Amino acid sequence: MNDLETRRVVLGVSGSVAAYKACELARLLGQAGAAVDVVMTAAGARFVAPLTFQALTGRPVHVSLWDASQENGMAHIDLTRGADALIVAPATADFIARLAHGLADDLLSSLCLARDCPLLVAPALNRQMWEHPATQRNVAQLRNDGVNILGPAAGAQACGEVGAGRMLEAAELFDALVAVCQPKRLAGKRVVLTAGPTYEALDPVRGLTNLSSGRMGFALARACAEAGADVTLIAGPVSLPTPAGVTRVDVQSAQQMRAAVMAQLPTEIFIAVAAVADYRPATVADHKIKKTAARLTLELVATPDILAEVAARPDAPFCVGFAAESRDLAEHAEGKRRAKKLPLVVGNLVQDGMGGDDNVVTLFDAAGAHPLPPGAKPTLARAIVRHIAEMFHAHH
Repeated sequence: MNDLETRRVVLGVSGSVAAYKACELARLLGQAGAAVDVVMTAAGARFVAPLTFQALTGRPVHVSLWDASQENGMAHIDLTRGADALIVAPATADFIARLAHGLADDLLSSLCLARDCPLLVAPALNRQMWEHPATQRNVAQLRNDGVNILGPAAGAQACGEVGAGRMLEAAELFDALVAVCQPKRLAGKRVVLTAGPTYEALDPVRGLTNLSSGRMGFALARACAEAGADVTLIAGPVSLPTPAGVTRVDVQSAQQMRAAVMAQLPTEIFIAVAAVADYRPATVADHKIKKTAARLTLELVATPDILAEVAARPDAPFCVGFAAESRDLAEHAEGKRRAKKLPLVVGNLVQDGMGGDDNVVTLFDAAGAHPLPPGAKPTLARAIVRHIAEMFHAHH
């Protein structure tokens, strides 16, 4: 099942030139299997015709509070009943102000008050309007009211100026909706993860590392946050953006990663996704090693086994390991699980996904092997978190 399949989303469109991005958002939602009900303000309908959204969603578009087609005359209540989320994109300075003060003089603002689903607001306004103290007060009030404020981004604006105020792109808003619609399976739980490679210095300019991109670990951190967990992500040297709602700690070496992990204990769940170097140079040269011979011999020493150390603690959390292998996946992954006494190991062949956007993984636990369908790492991460949550609650 897709992340939004069978979901229903209400998309509100107010009067901004950024309304054209809402068309793409409606298309993405429909493509994912969601039912989309579009509600437009009168000003919004001046930028994009309601017929456009009707063609994209295959459903009627609602503009008036006095819609005679609504049998009971309660469109301002009925449209959000049973909806999984209401998103206003774009949200103008005027609409944000009316929402912050509880005004309900049209269909969209009325729906924002008469709802029992999450409300997301994507501002789209001129940089000076965004920076104005009144707008900042209104946005702060909405945040205090539990509204999810998405963006805005900074960049070139329709008015020709450059600065903060651009509405986020449709794909970013789509991702935010996917996150909101995730079940809160780990609500109130604390999760510590490691992600990415480590870098073991040889000299000031060279080191030992690997091809891990960190994408799987970052996807898992995001999925845990979506599931309601308090997440700390300890990341090796990668250039990925920090997932929303995640606390990030950057490290370089395996020893630094170990220290960072130990500083975060105790925790309830520990997920060791990072591709930690097994060995490091016994000594690090103070200056760049020059090429003076056909061969160079390096002495390597073992790095700490962070996962084994955490799993062996008297107050050990629920530990999840990762096994990236080049062959004999089942043998090596299950062997790792048993040797370190882990409840769960996620295994994959490096040729199937290391460094890429997609992956093929198998979950190994006491009940056996559970292969997941191949997919994008964010989708796989949510499936892994679902399995982790089921096991964690069964153990506790």
